[in-house]
Amino acid sequence: MGVNPRIFVECSKRIERFKNMGFGFFKKKKKKDKKTTSMEHGPGESTNEVKLEQEKEIDENQIEKPAAAEKNDSQVKISEDPGTGLPADSQTGFFKRLKIGLSKTREFLTTDIDELFSKRKKIDDALMEDLEALLITSDMGVETTMTLMDSISKEAKKVKDASQLKELLKENIIAIMRDMPAPPEIPAVKPRVIMVVGVNGSGKTTTIGKLAARFESQGKKTLIAAADTFRAAAIEQLGVWAERAGSEFVRSKTKADPASIAFDAVGASMARDIDIALIDTAGRLHTNINLMEELKKIKRAVAKKMPGAPHEVLLILDGSTGQNALSQAKQFHEALGVTGMVLTKLDGTARGGIVVSICNSLNIPLQYIGIGEKIDDLQKFSPERFADALF
Repeated sequence: MGVNPRIFVECSKRIERFKNMGFGFFKKKKKKDKKTTSMEHGPGESTNEVKLEQEKEIDENQIEKPAAAEKNDSQVKISEDPGTGLPADSQTGFFKRLKIGLSKTREFLTTDIDELFSKRKKIDDALMEDLEALLITSDMGVETTMTLMDSISKEAKKVKDASQLKELLKENIIAIMRDMPAPPEIPAVKPRVIMVVGVNGSGKTTTIGKLAARFESQGKKTLIAAADTFRAAAIEQLGVWAERAGSEFVRSKTKADPASIAFDAVGASMARDIDIALIDTAGRLHTNINLMEELKKIKRAVAKKMPGAPHEVLLILDGSTGQNALSQAKQFHEALGVTGMVLTKLDGTARGGIVVSICNSLNIPLQYIGIGEKIDDLQKFSPERFADALF
């Protein structure tokens, strides 16, 4: 089939603009009598001695800014509809921010669909070819686009204008996203251990802080373990998020053995009656076999301390990476048995179609989506709400 050159030119321009986006940094923030568990052991040393120490002051040039707090964020309360996990007031809460975040994707899809009908009165072969190219360039992916095109072609005779085509497309997208497996059942054990994995830059550290804040707002006692000991300032950055979420925090020296830290963190969680333990891990390039093996080692160490753990392996994916996120998910799942996914950085991208592609291509539940840097900008994924925001 032919591809509309104008669509690809427009897509290329948008991608170039995204490359030029910048990010802010923290202002220096001093700790106030906040204690964390510090495990002062290096690789291969005993992990039995654990002591408390004051957290060190943070270097403002090393830490990526989570968000400027409008209020005291140390105890964030997230108001949700119990049925969907989304804010009850969709016009002023997360739904409004999601709609704003997906505005580039929505404009890309809906405006071009309107244009497809500008010189036609009905769906013909040329329009179907243009629609196919449009879906692919919004990062729906080839496989998902073919699924959608097959469904739309069966109903094409009933479509008389652009609004009907958009409604038909929306219905089929919702059907695809609903077809995901259900999230894993929450285990009736304490602690519930969640191992968090993902490549560098996916938003893993900030997502852990946001998850901890959600759990704390539900009355759950949480602990965050800093098992990413290799990235510069990773421990300090995670400590900031732990403080803002109101979580306990377990850390160790830089370059310490990550598996040992995870092992001790689970033990500390068991001793302190923690409800949920979140274990950070170093960002891994999914193509690096040696580093993936280290993640397997962390998983084995956790299971050794608490049989059956980790109860969840949560994969963080950067939505702005498009189809590369699918490759990451497949290889992490093969190595670790991923139980759920979080898709971050959906705000300000024309690649929102990746959500549909992920739901269609992977047999892993998409549990959360993130559309910003604020601590409450992470919510449970709802196919209906996402489709409403997309159209």
